[in-house]
Amino acid sequence: MSQNSLTQPGRVEFVAMVAVLFATLAFSIDTMLPALPEIAGTLTPDDPNRAQLVVTSFIFGMGVGTLFAGPISDTVGRKAGILGGLGLYILGAALASRAQTLETLMAARVVQGLGAAGPRIVSQAMIRDRFEGREMAQIMSFVMMIFILVPAMSPAAGSLVIDGFGWRAIFWAFVIFALFGGTWLALRQPETLPREGRHPLRIGIVWLALKETLRRPEVRLYIAVLTLGTGQMFALISSVQPIYDQSLGMADSFAFWFMATALLAGTGTIVNAALVMRLGMRRLAITAYAAQGVISLVLVAAEVAGLVPAEAAFPVFFAWSVSVFFMVGLTFGNLNSLALQPLGHIAGTAASVIGAISTILGVVIAVPIGLAFNGSPMPLYVGTGVCSALAYLLMRRTVES
Repeated sequence: MSQNSLTQPGRVEFVAMVAVLFATLAFSIDTMLPALPEIAGTLTPDDPNRAQLVVTSFIFGMGVGTLFAGPISDTVGRKAGILGGLGLYILGAALASRAQTLETLMAARVVQGLGAAGPRIVSQAMIRDRFEGREMAQIMSFVMMIFILVPAMSPAAGSLVIDGFGWRAIFWAFVIFALFGGTWLALRQPETLPREGRHPLRIGIVWLALKETLRRPEVRLYIAVLTLGTGQMFALISSVQPIYDQSLGMADSFAFWFMATALLAGTGTIVNAALVMRLGMRRLAITAYAAQGVISLVLVAAEVAGLVPAEAAFPVFFAWSVSVFFMVGLTFGNLNSLALQPLGHIAGTAASVIGAISTILGVVIAVPIGLAFNGSPMPLYVGTGVCSALAYLLMRRTVES
């Protein structure tokens, strides 16, 4: 089938397809969580806490790849950018399935993350090609509604794969997922970036686009806020399984409660889709970070004062983790839309710059918080409270758009 014979899919199919491409990221992270104890026992028995680096190494690779995925898509088109990324992602998954050391596994996960940057970033640019402003934010919210089902189901799916075939088989599940999303895109979606709108891939042009993105004070502020939000989110993701295992003694039911967390938190995207056209993206983000900063810091004070009894440890942590992911639904789509709004003519490169900086620096925030795990969720509470408070202060410095 030629490209010209394809017709633009309707909004419902487009949202579902982009959600699947986005979900490559969540599936690659959350499916790994039930495997961390076995990876630790096999590859790093002397320091089991290092197993969580399998998660952050993937995120780091994705952050680096994010810097290149957008400019490449501005040159070769959105479809080629996404499909090329999925090919690299599949290669990384195949290498990871054969890794014999933690370092080799981490290197393969970096490669996998580099590839995952394609569907993650270029899909955003593809949305920007078709929509803008608050309508773009609404489409992003609809995408996130479907996307949230993947992290909800991923730990349970990972547990089933591990029980049936061992933890290495998870990487072949990644291959199957990537092939599904790539085939859907190839068969149904026409190219959204016409040839006359593409830019040659030259360092000078990329550098100019980079400077144009970063010279805007508002964009820099939104990148900083996204960095703080990304850091606290990935710190929670990398630490949540050890907390359920070591802090709460609930390893066997972790997949169920993580699913419940994701499904409840997914209502954040529904709330955002319902309110964003009326209240605006900035106001919703400010409110979300203010609320999360207060919730987390009050919880820190309660823990220090000994006001949280042992029998309340699980419901408190569960409710708090739901609030963190709920906040993501109210902020990330809005912040990306706000940052990209003045950069539609270089949407691919701008999405790459924004995503790369916020992801790489987010990992810098997440790793020390995650490695600070000492059998208690307190490092997470502190890290999230500080990040949300700083994000709120930065958002107050932006102006309504």
